[in-house]
Amino acid sequence: GVVEACLLHMLKRRAAGFLRTDKVAALFTKVGKTYAVAGDVCKKVQELQQQVESRKNQPNGQEPLKRQGSTTSKAPVLTPQAIKHIWVRTALIEKVLDKIVQYIVDNCSKYYEKEALLADPVCGPILASLLVGPCALEYTKLKTADHYWTDPSADELVQRHRIHGVHGRQDSPSKRPALGIRKRHSSGSSSEDRFAASAREYVESLHQNSRTHLLYGKNNVLVQPKDDLEAIPGYLSLHQSAESLTLKWTPNQLMNGTLGDSE
Repeated sequence: GVVEACLLHMLKRRAAGFLRTDKVAALFTKVGKTYAVAGDVCKKVQELQQQVESRKNQPNGQEPLKRQGSTTSKAPVLTPQAIKHIWVRTALIEKVLDKIVQYIVDNCSKYYEKEALLADPVCGPILASLLVGPCALEYTKLKTADHYWTDPSADELVQRHRIHGVHGRQDSPSKRPALGIRKRHSSGSSSEDRFAASAREYVESLHQNSRTHLLYGKNNVLVQPKDDLEAIPGYLSLHQSAESLTLKWTPNQLMNGTLGDSE
């Protein structure tokens, strides 16, 4: 929706089409006449729209027949929101939205007024650059209606951790090195910094691994190891495996990789 708002900002009337209510469709169609990448998106969108229409015309419980030359035997199920933004959505999933926007920016005088966002020498290229990241993703599983109330799966968390991990290790959970804890008497040591980073990486992989499913997690849960010691804040998590439920707790200092002077 945000990308569409940028594309529609001060769009010339002849570029949007005088009689067309869907100005984004008119823009993509016009760009597709001179840019092959946009032309391919137009063909895919038209196929999707035909499949959606054929699905609507079918009686309840019946699937539409496979069209000649079609690569799919089942029409896709698109939500009303996906149909509303089908042009930008299709270009995004096909990983060409950034290229199309960049082409429009390079040829903005054909489609936009001088004060338009995409005609701006700074804002236009920035928008195209910002779309490079989303176009590099694989949209194999889109957000569901209740995604605001659900957490990512453990496998997705592990994948994120490996992507952003400093060392990029591919160790399996069964081959983790033993976790050693020692005092840090001085700061600024590179070896101690590396130890803190590896300790944090180990703890994160311990709480987010592919063998168990993270059901619940809460930070700053106080635990008193002995009667004569103060309570220590830490991270509490509940995990589900094939056989049982497991409750884990890890001190915040170890989670953060900063052991300090505590034992």
